[in-house]
Amino acid sequence: MSENIVWFEGYWKGLKGEVGGKGASLGEMTGAGLPVPPGFTLTCTAYRKSKEQSSLDEDIARLLYELDTDDTDMVSDRCKQIRAAFGEMAMADQVESDLREAYAELCRQSNSEDVPVAVRSSATSEDSPDASFAGEHDTFLWVKGADAVIDAVRKCWASLFTDRATCYRVKMGYEHRSVEMSVVIQKMVRPISAGVAFTLNPINGDRSQVCIDSAWGFGEAVVSGEVTPDNYLIDKVLMEIGQRKISIKEMEFSLSDHETVERAELDEERAKSPSLTDAQIRAIAVLAKAAEKHYACPQDIEWAVDADLDDGKNVVLLQARPETVWSKKTSSATGSVQSSGDFMASIVSTLMNPLHTKK
Repeated sequence: MSENIVWFEGYWKGLKGEVGGKGASLGEMTGAGLPVPPGFTLTCTAYRKSKEQSSLDEDIARLLYELDTDDTDMVSDRCKQIRAAFGEMAMADQVESDLREAYAELCRQSNSEDVPVAVRSSATSEDSPDASFAGEHDTFLWVKGADAVIDAVRKCWASLFTDRATCYRVKMGYEHRSVEMSVVIQKMVRPISAGVAFTLNPINGDRSQVCIDSAWGFGEAVVSGEVTPDNYLIDKVLMEIGQRKISIKEMEFSLSDHETVERAELDEERAKSPSLTDAQIRAIAVLAKAAEKHYACPQDIEWAVDADLDDGKNVVLLQARPETVWSKKTSSATGSVQSSGDFMASIVSTLMNPLHTKK
């Protein structure tokens, strides 16, 4: 481990400020023995080193001076200029060297010359107690080769200054210079199915149940709302599937012959078929419970069934976050929790990032 690279298995809690929310979560889950695809985090120190050797801070300050967040044209133009500056910024020599070496080591571990990876933003602000920046920054899937990884890292850094993220910081009173970006580089899963799970019922807050949403292919189909996912409720104690709703899933995001993640239509039989077996449903519920026990609070998790792993060992965790909706709700005088609004959409939106495919 260098000051620029933290492998998941080398993470400890004192490093959270260096690896951001996602990097910390993946490192902690790895340390707890949960099944997490291997990878590492490029630290905030690497971000600072690269930014400080350029004049980028001066450019950012100039472009954000007297920014009117109500003027969408101004926001769009200035943020676009900042992101373009990141794209042209040279990565610090030692940072680039360490990143290339770490990616080569991940390739060796994976027995692949150019292992496909997910390159995921992990900003230091994402798990702030008074704000949620999840979903504001970028993720890139199926990135292959060191040069492509370096390019995706720059784009993750630049995504600190998307229109939404920039305006959100202004709204929440965050100083732009105080927010930094680490980047997770993780071996890509080739999912049969994927989705999210909640260690409580998101409709009524019932903590005796695990709720699973599932669809074919990459989890983007669930997050984007392009399919109505299959839904399962599992009793935490008996591990019985108390409710199952199989939806017609007309499409999936899958890996194309050109190794890009693309939208694909499903035939009628597959569209109507359950996207999980009962064994997989219970395996997801077990892992969700394990994550909740480890973190000692309800969790929203992202999971996938990996086509490259054997049955019985092919359910992996991609992310875990503290549940953020029901934890803010208060009980009524009778002890029941009152609900309003679309909590499922809110939970999913705070859990998962937009997924970008290679062009």
